[in-house]
Amino acid sequence: MRRLILTPKFKRAYRKFVRRDKKLRERVDYTLRQMEQDVFASSLSAHKLSGTLSGLWACSCGYDCRIIFTIEPEPASSEDVIVLLAIGTHDEVY
Repeated sequence: MRRLILTPKFKRAYRKFVRRDKKLRERVDYTLRQMEQDVFASSLSAHKLSGTLSGLWACSCGYDCRIIFTIEPEPASSEDVIVLLAIGTHDEVY
């Protein structure tokens, strides 16, 4: 199980994005819980990005919802943490 770290930019984007629809908020929250359990679960479709976003990862939380993140080692322990960077539609985050 990895810990999620929400950047200020992600928090702002999350609030703006889920304001559109209550069901969307539930789906995103469910996806975040899944990411804590297993970020590489097949239902998340996690994949490495290339180009200008090289080194980052993306996962799907619905048809047109993407979460951009990175996996980094936590200095205080031997565990990795998931740093959430952006959320939005495909066009908004890429």
